[in-house]
Amino acid sequence: MKKLSMDISNIDYRQIIEYSLDPIVIHSDLRILYINNAAAEFFNGKKEDILGLSPLDIFQESSKAAIAKRIQSAYERPADVIEETVYRMDGSTVDVELYCHPALIGNIKAIQSSMKDITQKKEDEKKHAEMLQQVNALSSTLVPVSEGVSVLPLVGSFDDERAMQLLEDVPMKAHEQNVECLIIDFSGIYNMDTVVTNTLFKITGVMSLLGVHPIITGLRPELAQQVTRIGVNVDSANIYSTVKEAIRHCWKLKAH
Repeated sequence: MKKLSMDISNIDYRQIIEYSLDPIVIHSDLRILYINNAAAEFFNGKKEDILGLSPLDIFQESSKAAIAKRIQSAYERPADVIEETVYRMDGSTVDVELYCHPALIGNIKAIQSSMKDITQKKEDEKKHAEMLQQVNALSSTLVPVSEGVSVLPLVGSFDDERAMQLLEDVPMKAHEQNVECLIIDFSGIYNMDTVVTNTLFKITGVMSLLGVHPIITGLRPELAQQVTRIGVNVDSANIYSTVKEAIRHCWKLKAH
């Protein structure tokens, strides 16, 4: 194939920036010199109304000092990408990822800033955090099945933080509910590493120290092998295949 040659010195970079889909602002000495079409649309304003304004005007008062410092350093080197809340011309706010770097316009030192709307990303993160909070609350719920007998159904994926939270919450709830026999059911767990496994099985030891009889149910073969491999001590707990079998065992204990 014949190699295509191109003189890049003839590329019109102004045109490339102008039609970029990313909002781009160029400013110097805290004065906006240029914005592209995407930035005008992003800020819900006209170019002529935005040019000449201070780039600090788009930021919340609490952020202005840090942004001013960031701008000063960006004349010499690119700044890290950060997340900020900025104002539009109509007073509405939007969450953005902000990046800026040095830009030389003739002999003038300037800064080119580009931003990306992350409103949807932030909303998704908030929903995910709320969902995790709800799951964590449900995961530490002790379900009473009869007087003194409760079931702790472990559901979903566990990480270190969630396992430690469970270790803190369950003993307190067992004490509040006067639990005598606690059935810890592992059948709903689909992801658990060695550290988490060790932490969760510590619950059985804590229950025994509190005078509560712990019973483990729902151990799949691979999880049982993992427990054996890492040497977790489950001597203080009885192990049954199903919750139903465990409940019968609790009733027998209470009958005696």
